This record gives sequence, C-alpha cells and structure tokens, in this order.
Amino acid sequence: MTAIDFKAQAEAMREELVARRRDLHRHPELAFQEVRTAGIVAKELQALGLEVQTGVGKTGVVGILEGAKDGPTVLVRADMDALPIHEENQTDYVSTEAGKMHACGHDGHTTIALGVAKLLSQHRDQIAGRIKFVFQPAEEIVGGAKAMIADGVLESPRPDVSLGLHLWNTMPLGILGIADGPVMAGASIFQIIIIGRGGHAASPQLAIDPVVCAAQVINALQTIVSRNANPFDTAVVSVTRMKGSDADNIIPERVELGGTFRTFKLEMRDLVDQRIREITQSVCAAMGCTAEVTTVHGVPPTTNDIETTARVRTLFTSMVGADKIDTTTRTMGAEDMSLFLEQVPGTYFFVGSANEARGLNYGHHHPRFDFDEDALPLSVALMSAAVAEYVMPE
Repeated sequence: MTAIDFKAQAEAMREELVARRRDLHRHPELAFQEVRTAGIVAKELQALGLEVQTGVGKTGVVGILEGAKDGPTVLVRADMDALPIHEENQTDYVSTEAGKMHACGHDGHTTIALGVAKLLSQHRDQIAGRIKFVFQPAEEIVGGAKAMIADGVLESPRPDVSLGLHLWNTMPLGILGIADGPVMAGASIFQIIIIGRGGHAASPQLAIDPVVCAAQVINALQTIVSRNANPFDTAVVSVTRMKGSDADNIIPERVELGGTFRTFKLEMRDLVDQRIREITQSVCAAMGCTAEVTTVHGVPPTTNDIETTARVRTLFTSMVGADKIDTTTRTMGAEDMSLFLEQVPGTYFFVGSANEARGLNYGHHHPRFDFDEDALPLSVALMSAAVAEYVMPE
C-alpha cells in the first residue's frame, strides 16, 4: 500500500468534516426525499472533478474517480436518509425539520464518503483503477440499494470490491468492529390474520375468540428460538403489533398480528419462516380458528467476504493497534448494504462513536442520538486507506 499518511491528511480536514456533518444534521430528509442532500453531494463531487450521475435509484448519486492508470474498481457506499423521529437534543445543530432526524449517523456517513472523495482526488496520479462512490437513499426502509442496483449502479464499471462503514454508538470512540462472515442480520416481516367468530364479550361461549387464540400464537412463536434454532445459529422473532376490536364489549371476527424475524443465515431464515406457518396453523386449528400467514423477506444478512475482511483488518491493525480491533461485533439490526455485498465481495465495518463522558452514548434511532465527531476524521482515514489498499500500490 502507498505510504501516504491518511490519518494526518484526514485530521487536517476536521473543521470541514464537522461543519458538513452539522449542516446535514440540521436538514434531515427521509427515504427517497434526499433532494437537498443529493444536491450537495453531486455539487461537491463535480467540484472534485469526478464523473457524476444523479437520480440513480430515485435520489441516489454516483461519483467515479478515475485514476491515472488502469486497475480494479472499488465501490464505496454511504447512506443519506434520516428517520421520522422528533429530535430531543439541545445542540446548535439540532434538526430544523419537525419530526425528522438523523438518528442513525447517516449524516456522518455522507460526510465521511465526501471526505474520502476529496482526500483521494488529491492523489489521483497515484491511483491505478477507479473508485465508485455510491451515495444511497432510503436505507432506513431497505429500499435504496435495491433501487440503485435496478438502475445499474453495479455496472459500467462493475466493482471488484465493495466497502462500507457504520458509525456505531454501542462501541466507544476509537474501537473498530470488523468481523468475518455475517455482521448484520437478514430482516423479514410477517403478518398473521386469525379468523374466528365474533360476538358479544358477555357471551364468549357463542363466539370463537381470535384474541385468545392470538395470545396463544404469540406465546408459541417464542419457542422457535428456544426450541428450533441452533444456539450457534440464533434468530430473533418479535411480534410487534396486534389489532382486534375497536370496542371493549366486542369479540372481533378477526385479529391481525405483525412482526419481524432476523437471522444470520438464509437456512435459518427459511426454518423460522416454516415454523411460523406451522405453529400458527396448528394453534389456530386447535382453538377453532383459521389463519392466513404472509411473510416478506426484506434483505439478506450483511456478510463480509473473509479474504477482503482479513486484508482490511490487517491494515487497520497497523493504523490503530490490535487493542482497538474487535472481531466479534455483530448485530441483529439489518442493512441493505447486504445487497451490494451479495453481488460484490467486500467488507462492512463499524467505527466506535460513543463518548459516555460527554453523554454521547444514546443508541441508534433514539431521539437523543448523537455521536463524537472525532470519529469523522478517523473514519475518513480508515476508509481512504482501505480503498488505497486496492488502487494505490507502492
């Protein structure tokens, strides 16, 4: 790899990175509404001399940095969208959009990728290959990656390796999580409609109560993880909503349940799907009800390529020290970066961004989420070095 001091060059960009992140934080935009953000990204990339394409996957932006020589193509992905959350922080960069907030760090991710583009564009003459910067919309509804792929983001040119990162508030600032294999779960949703026979709540013997049946189904579904899943290939099954009657004295005709299940392996996903159907149908039949079960598989697990991850982990160890590397970081949260990694081998790593002493330790999607901005220059340095590992030989 090149001898460029990426940490020093990224540190020199600190004020610019912080200002950019805070501007984006003040103006959050929801999934497929990232018009202002995409406009800023496109303008910055064009100013750096990149070939820019807008409107990819509705509001996505792609910028290609061509090197002086031919070589591999590295994809760098950053998500741009915010969440429908009302911010409760009291900072001078608090969201100006009521009910919208960057509560997951995507303002940081966009800032970091722009920083990487700027840093590496200054070394274009040393690049053998090209970097394809992908600024993705709608990660929070796991729709943006699919939309960009449908619009050809993985073609012309086809990437050889894909890289992404996530600022991570469950880890202290400076700790890096970079594990082999699945690091984020695949996400699926389910809907169960239980049909009984409605009636007056004062005469339950004349009805077939789908509410009681639904309660039994909810309890029985919890046995999937405890009794069907291999403890080494675990899963999460959560019933998150239930709707029945709108009145206190009515036994409804039907009850609707909904929820999600998360797995690290597709085989486990299929097992959970099968057991949800079998358990629901059996319990309902035993209680005189019928059931309709629908499942939708959103995204597969986010799975790191072992060879790419080992290469990047060795690089990061040389940059921050072995004591800062965590090879076990995984989460049952889901990410549609998985769709890029499914087609282009690569790695997705976590950069610790929490600072408990400063109160910057609220979890992702919390109305008081915020992160230590010291993570910005560190992340720019790490991602720049990871890209250089492939396109900037000695």
